[in-house]
Formats: sequence, structure tokens, C-alpha cells
Amino acid sequence: MIYWEQLVTSFIASAAFGVIFNAPRESLVNCGLSGMFGWILYFFLTNQGFSPIVGTLAASFLIAFISQMFAKHYKMPMIIFSVAGIIPLVPGGLAYDTMRNIVENNYNTAVSLGVRAMMISGAIAVGLVFSEVINHVFRKPSIHSHK
Repeated sequence: MIYWEQLVTSFIASAAFGVIFNAPRESLVNCGLSGMFGWILYFFLTNQGFSPIVGTLAASFLIAFISQMFAKHYKMPMIIFSVAGIIPLVPGGLAYDTMRNIVENNYNTAVSLGVRAMMISGAIAVGLVFSEVINHVFRKPSIHSHK
């Protein structure tokens, strides 16, 4: 039952951010799907004992891959699907807790939370970039392949 709740809420969150970012109406379902698939991979991996950083890296890679497929199929920019899809992975709660602990003078806790938030944010960026690099490697022919 918990997976269904995760699927539904991540779909709604991603599609809702598509609305907030003024994504075209016909892309909102796909925005929701990209976020839902990415989040469920993250949720599965973290429940299997992987770190949130590894889960975020894998999920952001999947979101970028799905976004590339949607962009190609629907002839829309990839960013429409990837920005809305990445929203469930953004460590907003950790960033908030970091700032709250700074204000409360709990600097050791703040540093620990801040580093985790930055590592998760970095994993998002690396996953998105890595997917794009792999896409370019397989999509474009190499200039060295012609003899």
C-alpha cells in the first residue's frame, strides 16, 4: 500500500510543479510521470538500504532519461519534463532544517545537515548531466568512426 501512496503523491507533486512552471497543458501528465518514476526508484533504493545520495543519483539519471524520451517523442524541450520531474528529489526539508539549526546556534547539526543537502543536490546535478552525456555518446556518430 505504501508504494501506491508514494506513486500517487509524487505524480501529483511533479504535475503540480509543471502547472506552477507554466508547462504546456498537454505535457502535465508526462511531467507527473517523470517525477513519479524517479521518486519510486529513489524510494525503492533507499528502502533497500542504499544511501539517499545513491538513490538520488539513480533517480535523477532516470528522470533525465525519461525526459529525453518524452522530449523527442512529443517534440518539446527536455527541461519541461526534467524540472517538474526532479522536484520530489530536491532536499528542501534538509535545507530548511539546516537553516533552522543555524538560527538556533546548533552549528554541528547544521553543518551535518547542510553537507547532506549539498551532496544530494550534487547527486541530482551529476545524474542529470551523466544522462545527457550518455545520450550524446549514443545519439551522435563519432567523427573517428569514418575511415
